[in-house]
Amino acid sequence: MPGVRWLKPLLGCVLLLGSGPLHAADEQALFTPCSVCHGSKAEGNAATNAPALAGQDAAYLQRQLQNFRTGLRGTLRSDVLGAQMRAAGAGTLKDDAAVARVAAYVASLPQTFPAAAARGDLRNGNNLYHGKCGACHGGRAEGNPSLNAPRLAGLDAAYLKRQFAHFRDGVRGADPRDVTGRQMALMAKTLPTERDLDDVIAFIHAQGRPK
Repeated sequence: MPGVRWLKPLLGCVLLLGSGPLHAADEQALFTPCSVCHGSKAEGNAATNAPALAGQDAAYLQRQLQNFRTGLRGTLRSDVLGAQMRAAGAGTLKDDAAVARVAAYVASLPQTFPAAAARGDLRNGNNLYHGKCGACHGGRAEGNPSLNAPRLAGLDAAYLKRQFAHFRDGVRGADPRDVTGRQMALMAKTLPTERDLDDVIAFIHAQGRPK
């Protein structure tokens, strides 16, 4: 019937559009167990030592989830929080497809910032950050997916300090298979003092923050 030729393509479009919300709902449901620690909007929760994830690069999130699943992270006794995350990921994300879907969902969420910015010497923090961190993580700590460098802006100070110490002390990035982690482990040994780290974090907190 000539008058019905347009019906098939139109029906296909309706089905395609109709499948979008259902798919998004499935991904949100997949994230629900994660939200117990990381927050309903993946905004993080310093009280549970859970970092903000919202708006982070999907490839980075996927890589770290796989690192937990395969034992590149969270296997050392000194990494108690990493071990918790490894157990939670193994119990929630059953396969590579689930990892990819939850990473894409979290990456699509609006970026958040800690309620209070860290204090420090912003001038010293600026100089140190651009001398040691900015080439990979971006001039405003926005991250650089092409270099596998995550966004740092928006992460709380305690998490940044803890991960820096883990890289410096061999808790993270020690496995030969973790190429990007090993790169960061080398860089973590070049920051002179704890005060300098505080200044760098203060600079990071000042980047992209709503006024």
